[in-house]
Amino acid sequence: MEIYQTPKPWGTYEVLLDDELTKVKRITVYPGHRLSLQSHKFRQEQWTVVEGKLTVVLDDEQLIFYPGESVHIPLGAKHRAWNNGDDIVQFIEVQTGTYFGEDDITRYEDDYGRNEFDYESGMC
Repeated sequence: MEIYQTPKPWGTYEVLLDDELTKVKRITVYPGHRLSLQSHKFRQEQWTVVEGKLTVVLDDEQLIFYPGESVHIPLGAKHRAWNNGDDIVQFIEVQTGTYFGEDDITRYEDDYGRNEFDYESGMC
């Protein structure tokens, strides 16, 4: 499998592994940016910080994690990754569940106006 960066308005991600049991991504979030507040119907996630200070919104809590620390995102939980600092944040996301497509995202808030999944482009 070829590893390539996918640009997003908040940073980039690289898919490191994608098979029937799991998907693993390296996610980079630019300073001052955050991903959408979202949930998933078919997967849970485990995030491990490798660089920077990651602010995580998990349901009604705001938590902070540093390199080497992890957080579990349960199936159906509202969550958001946020780089509330001045340096790059990078974390590894391990997805487990029954489906790993990008269309398994329900968005509640998004700083970039993305609300619906576009099936033709495969982008949110």
